[in-house]
Order: sequence, then structure tokens, then C-alpha cells
Amino acid sequence: MSVRHSGIGMTSQRTRMRMIERLRTLGIADEVILSVMSAVPRHIFVEEALASRAYEDVSLPINYGQTISSPWIVARMSELLRANSDLGKVLEIGTGCGYQTAILAQIAQKVYSIERVGPLLTRTRIRLQELQIRNVHMRHADGLRGLAEAAPFDGIIMTAVTTHVPILLLEQLVVGGRMVFPKGTQKQNLCIIERNSQGYTETILEEVNFVPLLSGVVKK
Repeated sequence: MSVRHSGIGMTSQRTRMRMIERLRTLGIADEVILSVMSAVPRHIFVEEALASRAYEDVSLPINYGQTISSPWIVARMSELLRANSDLGKVLEIGTGCGYQTAILAQIAQKVYSIERVGPLLTRTRIRLQELQIRNVHMRHADGLRGLAEAAPFDGIIMTAVTTHVPILLLEQLVVGGRMVFPKGTQKQNLCIIERNSQGYTETILEEVNFVPLLSGVVKK
């Protein structure tokens, strides 16, 4: 691993391990997720000027009105999606800077990730290539339509808040699969929708704060 990836000072492995211990105290119990997050260098997914804050439990701007979620949010959503089970195919809606994508790539056999903002997707491709992550397939498109040609998915994760989930997207889950996403307007909550043989069940969890989901025409 290069010095840029391993980090020094506030981006070092020691700082990363302090983040992991903090996540444990905040209730993250899935050791698989914690191990993956200890290995993925979050600081390379943010602007160089913000690298010293990469392992704080805060979201940070990544341009184009988007943010990288806090480590706790990434850990919590990943833990909920994995549910202590191995994942085959996962769909991510909102690639962003690619940090959540890189975590998913370590806990799923294949990751399909959709992003509307072209320049973000271009940067993320470069970062994932640097980390030699090869099981991620990225698409420049509107995430609310999902990716029917790659469906069904064991899990779907949405990294921006929405007020509703189209049935078109839920139909891309396998029976037994789950979707993890934030829902709301002023008040937002993490939610899980699980698909079973009778239909879908929704569970509302803790309050969160995400940027709104962009939909419609993709941005070049």
C-alpha cells in the first residue's frame, strides 16, 4: 500500500483504528463491517484539504452539493444490509465519492452502483482502480429506475433521502432481500424494506440526516 493510501498523522492506520473503536462504542456490532472499514482508507475519498478530518464521525462535502456520509452511517447501513449474511449482488443508488461502494465491494460478490453526476462517477472509477477493486460495475443513470438487466439483487442501498421508493425498484429485490435507505423530508429516518413471499414489510429505525436524492435527467 502506498503512503497516500496508508496515510500519516491524522490519516494513519492508528487514527483509523480509533474510528473503529468509536464505532463499537456507538453500537456497531458486525465485526465483518468493522474489519472492512479498518482496511479501506477513507481519506482518499475526500478532498485533500479535508483529509485530516476523514476519520471524524462527520459527513464532509464532495462537491456538486453531495456529501460523504459519516463513518457511523456507512457502518450502520452496511450492517443493516448485510444482516450477518453473505451477499451476492448488491445495488447501490448514489455512488458519490465511492467510499460506501468500496465497503460494499468487500461484503458482496458483485456491486452495481448508479450515479447521476458524471464527474463524481469519473473520480470514483479512478479511486476504485487505485484500490484494485474489480467487482464493482458503475452506471451513469437515474438510480430510482434501478438496473433491471442486472436484477434481482440480494440487497439495495440508497445513499440519499427520498420520500418514497418506486415499486419498480422494489421488484428488483430477490424474495428474502432487503433495501436500506433514508426516508423523509424535514424529519428523516433510516428504513428497511424486506421482500417476502407475501409482499413487502417496512421497518422504521433511527433519525438521520441525508442530502436529497437527485432524480430525472442525468448530469454530465
